Amino acid sequence: METFWVWAIALAAYGLFLGWYLNWRGALRPAEVDAFMARIAATESGDNGRNELETLRRFLADDDGREFFMLNVIRMASQDVADPVTGQLRSPREVMAGYTKMFMPALFARGGHPALAARKIGGFFDTWGMDDSPEWSFIGYIRYRSRRDLAILVCDPRFSGAHDFKYAAMPQTFNFPTRPMILMLASPKVWVALALALAAALAQVALLLAKGS
Repeated sequence: METFWVWAIALAAYGLFLGWYLNWRGALRPAEVDAFMARIAATESGDNGRNELETLRRFLADDDGREFFMLNVIRMASQDVADPVTGQLRSPREVMAGYTKMFMPALFARGGHPALAARKIGGFFDTWGMDDSPEWSFIGYIRYRSRRDLAILVCDPRFSGAHDFKYAAMPQTFNFPTRPMILMLASPKVWVALALALAAALAQVALLLAKGS
């Protein structure tokens, strides 16, 4: 019982993690959807109208309060592009960093994170029914804590200028929200719990050995 506090700390840490990682506010209410859409529509002129507003509205209105994963398929520019701020020619990945260095911290603060990123290493297999097949560069699979968090990020005014970096570096992209049917990779809800349990067990053993020596 003398080392019980080690496990109490681990349990408290996991509780704090779940408080950040899970959506505790439930599904979006109709009034929230209307308010978010009004804010997003007000920023469309500065975003060149790239958001599919009606698709987004339906997605928010159908909120079930659960997490989801956004699949992003991206083609990066094949040559250097102009920096939106300086006009200097830079590699697409350097320009893209102007967006990700702002977006990723904001995503992480709201319980989101990249779940998978993979670059293309070969040509297309079993592809049909497509008149034009862009040379996609990579895919990204992004976890969102809730649809509310997506709406907050979409209408965040801090990203109005940051989007210019994304548009310059990525001539083509498409994305859509998904929910995994089969997912063999461990969720952070699992591996964070295991990591904290391992740390607590090792700390307990160390304390017992120190006490016995």
